[in-house]
Amino acid sequence: MLDPSSSEEESDGIVEEESKEVTAPQAGSRISPSRTSESSGGLAPSSGGRNSARPTSPSPSAASEQEKEEVEKLQREEEERKKKLQLYVFVMRCVAYPFNAKQPTDMARRQQKITKQQLQQTKDRFQAFLNGDTQIVADEAFINAVQSYYEVFLKSDRVAKMVQSGGFSANDCREVFKRHIEKRVRSLPEIDGLSKETVLSSWMAKFDTIYRGDEDPRKAQQRMTASAASELILSKDQLYEMFQNILGIKKFEHQLLYQACQLDNLDEQAAQIRRELDGRLQMADQIARGGKFPKFVSKEMEAMYIEELKSSVNQLMANLESMPVSKGGEFKLQKLKRGHNTSIIDMGQEDENTLSKSDVVLSFTLEVVIMEVQGLKSLAPNRIVYCTMEVEGGEKLQTDQAEASKPTWGTQGDFTTTHPLPAVKVKLFTESTGVLALEDKELGRVVLHPTPNSPKQSELHKMTLTKACPDHDLKIKLAIRMDKPQNMKHSGYLWAFGKNVWKRWKKRFFVLVQVSQYTFAMCSYREKKSEPQELLQLDGYTVDYTDPQPGLDGGRAFFNAVKEGDTVIFASDDEQDRILWVQAMYRATGQSHKPVPPTQVQKLNSKGGASAQMDAPISQFYADRAQKHGMDEFISANPCSFDHASLFQMVQRLTLDHRLNDTFCCLGWFSPGQVFVLDEYCARNGVRGCHRHLCYLRDLLERADNGAMIDPTLLHYSFAFCASHVHGNRPDGLSTVKVDEKERFEEIKERLRVILENQIIHFRYCFPFGRPEGALKATLSLLERVLMKDIVTPVPQEEVKGVIRKCLEQAAQLNYQRITEYAKIEENAGRLVTPAKKLEETIRLAELVIEVLQQNQEHHAEAFAWWTDLMVEHAENFLALYAVDMDAALEIQSPESWDSFPLFQLLNDFLRTDYHLCNGKFHKHLQDLYAPLVVRYVDLMESSIAQSIHRGFERESWEPVKSLTSNLPNVNLPNVNLQIPKVPNLPVPVAGLSVNLPQMPSFSTPSWMAAIYDSDNGSGTSEDLFWKLDALQTFIRDLHWPEEEFAKHLESRIQLMSSDMIENCVKRTRMAFESKLTKSSRSTDFRISPTICTMFNVMVDAKDQSAKLCAMEMGQEKQYHSQIDDLIEESVKDMIQLLVAKFVVILESVLAKISRYDEGTLFSSFLSFTVKAASKYVDVPKPGMDVADGYVTFVRHSQDMLRDKVNEEVYIERLFDQWYTATMNLLGTWLTERMDQQLHVYQLKILIRIAKKKYRDFRLQGVLDSTLNSKLYETVRNRLTLEEATASVREGGMQGISMKDSDEEDEEDD
Repeated sequence: MLDPSSSEEESDGIVEEESKEVTAPQAGSRISPSRTSESSGGLAPSSGGRNSARPTSPSPSAASEQEKEEVEKLQREEEERKKKLQLYVFVMRCVAYPFNAKQPTDMARRQQKITKQQLQQTKDRFQAFLNGDTQIVADEAFINAVQSYYEVFLKSDRVAKMVQSGGFSANDCREVFKRHIEKRVRSLPEIDGLSKETVLSSWMAKFDTIYRGDEDPRKAQQRMTASAASELILSKDQLYEMFQNILGIKKFEHQLLYQACQLDNLDEQAAQIRRELDGRLQMADQIARGGKFPKFVSKEMEAMYIEELKSSVNQLMANLESMPVSKGGEFKLQKLKRGHNTSIIDMGQEDENTLSKSDVVLSFTLEVVIMEVQGLKSLAPNRIVYCTMEVEGGEKLQTDQAEASKPTWGTQGDFTTTHPLPAVKVKLFTESTGVLALEDKELGRVVLHPTPNSPKQSELHKMTLTKACPDHDLKIKLAIRMDKPQNMKHSGYLWAFGKNVWKRWKKRFFVLVQVSQYTFAMCSYREKKSEPQELLQLDGYTVDYTDPQPGLDGGRAFFNAVKEGDTVIFASDDEQDRILWVQAMYRATGQSHKPVPPTQVQKLNSKGGASAQMDAPISQFYADRAQKHGMDEFISANPCSFDHASLFQMVQRLTLDHRLNDTFCCLGWFSPGQVFVLDEYCARNGVRGCHRHLCYLRDLLERADNGAMIDPTLLHYSFAFCASHVHGNRPDGLSTVKVDEKERFEEIKERLRVILENQIIHFRYCFPFGRPEGALKATLSLLERVLMKDIVTPVPQEEVKGVIRKCLEQAAQLNYQRITEYAKIEENAGRLVTPAKKLEETIRLAELVIEVLQQNQEHHAEAFAWWTDLMVEHAENFLALYAVDMDAALEIQSPESWDSFPLFQLLNDFLRTDYHLCNGKFHKHLQDLYAPLVVRYVDLMESSIAQSIHRGFERESWEPVKSLTSNLPNVNLPNVNLQIPKVPNLPVPVAGLSVNLPQMPSFSTPSWMAAIYDSDNGSGTSEDLFWKLDALQTFIRDLHWPEEEFAKHLESRIQLMSSDMIENCVKRTRMAFESKLTKSSRSTDFRISPTICTMFNVMVDAKDQSAKLCAMEMGQEKQYHSQIDDLIEESVKDMIQLLVAKFVVILESVLAKISRYDEGTLFSSFLSFTVKAASKYVDVPKPGMDVADGYVTFVRHSQDMLRDKVNEEVYIERLFDQWYTATMNLLGTWLTERMDQQLHVYQLKILIRIAKKKYRDFRLQGVLDSTLNSKLYETVRNRLTLEEATASVREGGMQGISMKDSDEEDEEDD
């Protein structure tokens, strides 16, 4: 913007250049087009002249009509341009001299808004991060959070719509992400040494890095700082420039208006305000006299209206009076001891308002600079000279010393005085050379009487010489600068003559003094006097130019100050001085009539006025130039004659448009600078507060209808103001209410109600993700205020509730319609859809429904905190709409299909965790829908499992599962989606399971089943049974059935069913075990097969699974469970007994073989003779050792097999104990039967080997010593030892077999 104080040559160049485009409209000429209301504000060249080119028209009549329309359009544009120029003049004056408003510093800081391009750029940056194209290091949890944020938030069409409305800022992006990750961070496991606050701050830092991209953070910070500064406080030049853009004013137009209005002259602006206020008072009187009142809601308000007008003017006068006169200066003025308002309105009461001479106080600062002395020739060159300076009545200052050959100083002395005509004395001294001289010798002096109008530059003054100075032409060069105090508006010499003061026509020194904003005095002063000799208080006077007065000698240019009963005539020595005096007094009197100098009138009638301008001041030059460009009508227009209500409506509308189109996310709030200008305009021009806010509301609602984001708090503020005014609460001190205001308020109230209800219906789309923060809550609060009948009586809560309930019912329908459109469910209407496809779409739609409800809870529940029950109703209505589609999808499903269970768990897992929706209407409907399905499913599973047990055990090979699956490749556990229940035996694969579950009739064990259970040596049928029972119980448990009674019933039934199935399994295994042993060999060739171990393991698994699958706690059910445990224990006991009996039978067969050697039998004698005879010729094997070795091998193999294959150590220990005890009992019994007989040597050797090996092997297997060293064992051992001793005496030795050297014998055997 051009500096208002730029030079005339520069300004002229600009004006002349621009003037080529401007032609003043003359009579009979067509008006040139300038601009539309939305244009940038330039004056366009004329395009509508007679010779201008135009398109060919089809007919003369059509061309004439088109030309007429163009002329009307140009006229409208010209009227609009003039209106904006006039409006800009008023705005400029408000900015130049504000006395009512200040720029607010407590307004909320507005963030930079995001544009569509910036949103797309943000999406690209986050997509690049997810693609790994950035150097940002992040863990999986952060990447998942960003992925969710990108998919749910950044790609949302609701966010794009909010960006388009201008209500979305970068801070909103950051806050949504922060809120998004807070839950995720809280759910992360605790890590020692790393707090979750640290993780959160680290994630936010990474988010900022991604959001910023490659942009330099320092540049962004500088841009943010500059934006924030412009958003807070604006200078006058910035305000001028802003409103030039708002109103479409060109730079050169601003410069012309600025200079012609003298906006840099505070005195002129204050005088303009005083004239405006005086005009408003006169208008109030005219309205009161003429009775032309606006239409009020009651007749009594007419008198109050006049009082309000005068009261508002008085308040403005008081504000103006409180403005410091010496603004920025150091001198304070005395205030008048009277009421401001009374002094202005009742100007005739002079006695109470008379000024005294002591009220007028002036203080001047003088700077005296002594440069040099010329013409000093009589002194020797080396003589010392110096100067002194003083102001009459003040202190004396001295310069430095200088030689007479070069008397230069440049010394400055500063003085302060209260004399408007001070006497400044400067003396020249030389040092005395005499011995007896007491004082220095004065060579000359000069006495000056400066005024504030005196020249500031240095001048030569001739000095008055003393007798001691023989030089005749002694001059001193000095400069005196006398600063004018702020309260002195003008000064100079005038001739004056009056009736009450200055009764003699005489030339005097006058000073126009401003005592306060509304009190000025014309004071005459004598030299060396601080108080005025005489003064004239200018209140009520009118100044104007006048012709020379006959009989008054002295003075050339006359003017006068007139008041009822008094006239004071003034005269100056030149025309320019007269113009300056009249202008200064015109500002002081506050009169409405603007004096026009005679030279100005002559100049308007002459074409060549360049020579006449030489006598006019520079302000007159700018006024002439403005008149030349057609600006004079805007400058000189009387503000009181305009309809400021309509003008303000226009400027506020244009300011709002400008504000909504700037770079800030303002939501309709003006910037501090805009608020300041609009406040000042309203106060200065009497715009009613209600009118202002009604216009503001209307403009805001129009923008809201067009898709702009408007802060409901701002609407609430303006609406509350208007409501208070209309209902007589006087928010701005006005108690009068116009009919027009009330009608407009009711119209806006209804319109606002409709918009608010529509926003609540569309709350997910008007306030996506809870942004702007608190906006939805403010909307609900505003709706409650709008529904109030007045400002005192609160609206019944039921009525508010009813309105919100109706809105939320419509919101449920709208939201469900939107998500069905998003899910594209309606695309399939009209063509056949398979049940599986329909169910898949229903599950996908359920996920969207849950997402919507979760977002409502997360982002909007706080706003509806007072109406939580309504939000619950909204959710139920929303779910009820979904229930229709869900029921339709489930109806067409096959009765044998179980694919819909994932849908139940998806919905139930969400509903059961929601305090308000759990066991609600939809939840109960869901339970009613699925309860028969679950029961039927369990029935079929029970029947199928029972059949599988029967068929499985009939075909069971009793091979361990490990042997069936050990040759298969290692298969990992399938990736089961946690949100979908593990439903066994579904005929169709479930989404999320990578392994197809078996069909219902077959129940073959999956190949990966061994990876699920620790036990892997059971039979195929048993393991398949246990897996199915566990899967079925897991499925029922994962359903998390919400109704407690039915959930307990399901749990009880599954556990009882498991008990029955396990009992059946145990019994069948027991029978198979007995059958297996019965069919097996009775000799030492018998081997413990893996099948027998498998049967034991089945019992082990049955016991473990019964504890897990059949665990119950209450009464009969607990007793039933204990019976299963007892059954398992009894079965295991029986199996051990059967196996031990088998081992006893095998030992009996061995003993039967050696019984043939009993003493006294024929077979025994024959065998003994044969062996002895044969041993003489060949090496005969030891008779019976193969029998002993076979038995020992059998025992060891059986022990190793049982130890290796059976999984329960307790069962093995019990079996070994009983086995050892039973066999020892058998040996003891056999020996007891032969107590009277001597054992054959071969019998002895076999028994010794069997007894010793058995003892050793069972000790190694962990049989307790108390069992091993039983009394029976001691009896057997003693008998064998005795028989060994007898045989050694009789036979001559046992050939190395002995009860004592058994260890060495073992080593030989091994």
